[in-house]
Amino acid sequence: MYQAIQPSRSSTLALRHLNYHVRHWGPDTSPLPTLVLLHGWMDASASYQFTVDALRQERRIIAPDWRGFGLTTGAPVDHYVFADYLADLDQLLDHYAPGEAVDLVGHSMGGNVAMFYAGARPARIRRLVNLEGFGMPASPPAKAPGRYAQWMDELKALQRGEMALNSYDSADGVARRLMKTNPRLSQDKADWLAQHWARPNAQGQWEILGDAAHKIVNAQLFRVDEALALYAAITAPTLAVEASDDSLGLWWKGRYTLDEYHTRLQSVPDCRTAVVQDAGHMLHHDQPQAVAALIESFLE
Repeated sequence: MYQAIQPSRSSTLALRHLNYHVRHWGPDTSPLPTLVLLHGWMDASASYQFTVDALRQERRIIAPDWRGFGLTTGAPVDHYVFADYLADLDQLLDHYAPGEAVDLVGHSMGGNVAMFYAGARPARIRRLVNLEGFGMPASPPAKAPGRYAQWMDELKALQRGEMALNSYDSADGVARRLMKTNPRLSQDKADWLAQHWARPNAQGQWEILGDAAHKIVNAQLFRVDEALALYAAITAPTLAVEASDDSLGLWWKGRYTLDEYHTRLQSVPDCRTAVVQDAGHMLHHDQPQAVAALIESFLE
């Protein structure tokens, strides 16, 4: 199994009726700005371990488990609202980095949160790194009635138990699932991630540390004009990193393309891009050394 070079330590913060789990690396204080790492959908803060191990500089690093993921717990809900991630991050920074402009890195959904938060709270961010946080395809307003109907139907399906997450007989089964999703993931890293991505229940089945309610579609359509307004309000120098595999092409089959994403990035006042070769969407698993080098070079 993979052996962490810089093992993390944990803290829990009571925040917005939740017990927020936060992972820490490095010293409690540092002359360098605090580095904040935001994980993606159906992931956890431990996902950044390989990248943290590849960093050259010792610095203070924090990474929360988003609400309903990892070890963050709270009252059960039947759906999640994107804006809550921004409010959670805002209060997490108030507690762990009060009055400080932090360096913010987000992957996938975490990248989308980071971009929106940096537009809403520009003074809180010194440097911004977005790892494959592409946003969503544009949706015409005419789709709103169908979307609200889909949302209500999915809530009923969740109540009927039809949207449960898969469980596995062992940690090895979890590791195989991770490797199936990401063929570049090595066995040792998959075995390590499985221990942080799932836990055995009372029946001995390994359950994913994620709430099935995350599978409920957002009731509101993605509004590109609002996203671009938030992008335009970002004052931090921004680095948008993508993998050499075209994740958008694989997911959206032409409904949303890298060219369209790059056009959106033109709204960010100070933005540059980079590509990590021989990597897919989980680029921080596939090429942690390359991702760490990009992050450190940009932050410096």
